[in-house]
Amino acid sequence: MKFAALAFGILSLGLLSAGAPALADDNAKWIAQCMKDNADAKVPESVVNKYCVCMNDKMDNNETRTITQWEKANPEARKACEKVAGWE
Repeated sequence: MKFAALAFGILSLGLLSAGAPALADDNAKWIAQCMKDNADAKVPESVVNKYCVCMNDKMDNNETRTITQWEKANPEARKACEKVAGWE
């Protein structure tokens, strides 16, 4: 019985990690769109990148809106990420 539970646990971890590359690709897509949406910002690109990564991290993995769309509905998250990124 212990073996079956251990095998199930290992299999579950394998299935979870199999989705990780797809999630990373999806995150990269959202961050790239955020960078594009903020291309005219009057701050260094590194600040925009930190901001976009922060906002992406705050969003649910099942979110369908872009970061730019989501930030409008979540001003507290936007303010927090601006502070983290040094966007002031």
